[in-house]
Amino acid sequence: MAVPAFGIMAFSLSAFVIFALLGLVSSAKFEELFQPTWALDHFNYEGEQVHMKLDNFSGAGFQSKNKYLFGKVSIQIKLIEGDSAGTVTAFYMSSDGPLHDEFDFEFLGNTTGEPYSVQTNIYVNGVGNREQRLNLWFDPTTEFHSYSIFWNQRQVVFLVDETPIRVHTNMENKGVPFPKDQAMGVYSSIWNADDWATQGGRVKTDWSHAPFVATYKGFDINACECPVSLAAADKAKKCSSSGDQKYWWDEPTLSELNLHQNHQLVWVKAHHMVYDYCTDSARFPVTPLECVHHRH
Repeated sequence: MAVPAFGIMAFSLSAFVIFALLGLVSSAKFEELFQPTWALDHFNYEGEQVHMKLDNFSGAGFQSKNKYLFGKVSIQIKLIEGDSAGTVTAFYMSSDGPLHDEFDFEFLGNTTGEPYSVQTNIYVNGVGNREQRLNLWFDPTTEFHSYSIFWNQRQVVFLVDETPIRVHTNMENKGVPFPKDQAMGVYSSIWNADDWATQGGRVKTDWSHAPFVATYKGFDINACECPVSLAAADKAKKCSSSGDQKYWWDEPTLSELNLHQNHQLVWVKAHHMVYDYCTDSARFPVTPLECVHHRH
């Protein structure tokens, strides 16, 4: 099923805004931006593509060499083909420590022929439990698709092929915490999670299909790089527009979704969302505060 053509995405401003304003840290080469963090023998490099595998010995993972505060991070991924039940391929941003902030894409494998699900989650000051889950409207195993996280002081937006699938808006004026002062690294990993990932853990990983391989390319970070040594207040100041210092992510057009993007988000939620923590009264007898105050 194709995404409705509601018009040009505001994020396409990157074609001319990014290069006109400060804040660009961008590259298409894996080794310039990232490094493997575990199971180095589970990586295979083929031109601009990176293959990362899971077998019955180990998963694998990589992370960015730097940390960032505000901007946009994108990776193109071709997910595990065939019977991927029990596996999880994750792409996420996270800061450090027990009170960390985190933005998660988790791609949940399934049996052959069943739809791939993507679960998103947001942690603020160490508190998560904000899961949303949807079935993708295409087969993510046959070709590459782009997965992105856009983040500024007003909103966090999760995008699939530039289509917004989730928005978390800054509602600090309503008492809802918002992640805006912790620089984050960019990570990806693949691992076995058959205790919960597929149909609530009822379907287990079939190791006869191993190795399970996810393939990556198109590594792109257009964001504010933050030295680890900087204090939180200094990082926020460094990465925020003021005076002659202008960053593309602070453009007024990016403070909220435009009308076309809102239409796309409504379409995604109406046709493809299968779980939203905001409507899970069994888990949350008291509706979470952000669910009361805004769409996300």
